[in-house]
Amino acid sequence: MVDSRFYTAAGPFSVAELAELSGATLGAGAAAEKLLIDVAPLQTAGPEHLSFLDNRLYLEAFVNSGAGACIVHPDLAARAPGGMAVLLSEGPYKAYALAASAFYPPAKPEPGIAKSAVVAAGVVLGDGCRVEPGAVIGEGVEVGARCWIGANAVIGAGVVLGDDTIVGACASLASCIVGNRVHIYPGARIGQEGFGFAPDPAGHARVPQVGRVIIHDDVEIGANTTIDRGAGPDTVIGRGCRIDNLVQIGHNVELGRGCIIVGQAGISGSTKLGDFVAVGGQGGIAGHLDLGAGARVAGQSGVMRDVAPGATVGGYPAVPIRDWHRQTIAIAKLLKRKTG
Repeated sequence: MVDSRFYTAAGPFSVAELAELSGATLGAGAAAEKLLIDVAPLQTAGPEHLSFLDNRLYLEAFVNSGAGACIVHPDLAARAPGGMAVLLSEGPYKAYALAASAFYPPAKPEPGIAKSAVVAAGVVLGDGCRVEPGAVIGEGVEVGARCWIGANAVIGAGVVLGDDTIVGACASLASCIVGNRVHIYPGARIGQEGFGFAPDPAGHARVPQVGRVIIHDDVEIGANTTIDRGAGPDTVIGRGCRIDNLVQIGHNVELGRGCIIVGQAGISGSTKLGDFVAVGGQGGIAGHLDLGAGARVAGQSGVMRDVAPGATVGGYPAVPIRDWHRQTIAIAKLLKRKTG
């Protein structure tokens, strides 16, 4: 159950209100005026809770759940236990996300600048901003309205933040332009120098990194993730991207809209990802490659060549996912013969 020391539910909401908020429709006989005070998993939900079913593996839990209401696909609605209000949705998980966000909306900053924060003269702070203790904001920075700068965060000279952007504690930003409603989690490093040098036995020569990082609207960047600034061209993070914790994105990388990069993945310099590309955890992508729109990279894969739009690859080096599975089966058969 939700720990009230950390989270406070915003309810109650009626079943009808939650249906409207989530884009679901009420099932036959649903008690539209029933009030719900929180969300909970199927296994632990009571009559005052909203839950959801998005995976048939949990069908038994759904059938036996005590939830007061549940968001479910129409094909499974008939399996609901008696007394449960059913909210019908073709995408139950997204509908649940919208309903849960009503109970737990994003926190809004309490405006003000802490006494221990260091804000350079001439910084532009929009209305309703919060700057927490120990934060440093450099010269020429522009911060939009209702931004939240966490404790000990560092915003380097000339950085621009759009409206409603959150910079987590101890994060650092340099040489970057950040859009609206961007959430940068604690410890992230945005706009540091890329890994650029000319190798030479007499001594490696540093190549100045004089590009920027451009982060479009509605992006999330996880804790302790690093996004290097461009060497000349910019590093670009497209609108709506979701980047997990501990991800490394090299200089000049370009991500299209809605890309998903899972934890500990690494993308080498000058590689381009089209719209809605997904990279699994610990996936590695070599430099100067193109991954087409909708491509998917399985976790722990190593991508050494371009990936066609819509293709799914896996393994090391990454190959079409079916080929990777065939290789795995063939190797297992060879080992079985050898040890049999």
